[in-house]
Amino acid sequence: MPVSLPPALDLSLDLLRCPTCRTRRLHPGQGALRCPVGHTFDIARRGYAGLLTGTRATSGDDAAMVQARDRFLSTGAYSPIREIGARLAADAVSEQGTVVDVGCGTGYYLAGVLDQMPGARGLGLDTSVRALRSAARVHDRAAAVAWDVFRPFPLAGGAADVVLDVFAPRNPAEFHRVLLPTGRLIVVRPTGRHLAELRGQVPAMVTIDPAKEQRLRQALNPYFEAVVTEQVEYSAPLTRPDVLDLVAMTPSARHVSRAELDDGGVLPDQVTVSVLATAYRPR
Repeated sequence: MPVSLPPALDLSLDLLRCPTCRTRRLHPGQGALRCPVGHTFDIARRGYAGLLTGTRATSGDDAAMVQARDRFLSTGAYSPIREIGARLAADAVSEQGTVVDVGCGTGYYLAGVLDQMPGARGLGLDTSVRALRSAARVHDRAAAVAWDVFRPFPLAGGAADVVLDVFAPRNPAEFHRVLLPTGRLIVVRPTGRHLAELRGQVPAMVTIDPAKEQRLRQALNPYFEAVVTEQVEYSAPLTRPDVLDLVAMTPSARHVSRAELDDGGVLPDQVTVSVLATAYRPR
């Protein structure tokens, strides 16, 4: 039986462009999206559209990482991060806006924005099929599409009021292309103090490059100027299962196994959460 077009995907269909043709719009038909010349892209039964073509990205979160992320985020430990992203978005644009979340994962941060913008619609892009299954159902106004952030986005130019990038890779040229001139790019990234206690106990944790901020400025400066930056820093109490999930949901999961953590003895019972959130306007 063909998959019907999910309402949230229907809501965002005018944003999408054929990733092969680059300019032609996509239209629904028999469980797929099609462009006028016949390029066809399946709509998964879990509700997301698979627009990736050719060689597939291999860095997307696997099932274990997605499950760990769902469990950890459900504790509320990262709620202040979600709230700052949502507030910066809501302060910048109309409630009727379009929000594109790049590297959306399970859609946790996108849903937070949409909750603060009752008339807005959202579209999440991610390479992970496992994460997209959640993102496609995280909010009734959030659609999800399989895509690689490092490729030109399958979106119309000037389609978005907000581009959201939380702990995700960045493609400044494409961010600029898809944003309206009055839009905002919101980037949330860790400071050097983020999860410091955990990094001290788990040497295999991926470190934060001290030149990260400089590289971010160099990458964004040709396209954007910062409007406002806010720092969010607090101490989050964690149970041992929370700590294990926190490690398992990050890229560090590829360097340290859960068994190694279980054998590693003492883990911190609280961690410093420290991020910077900046809203940028297009140049």
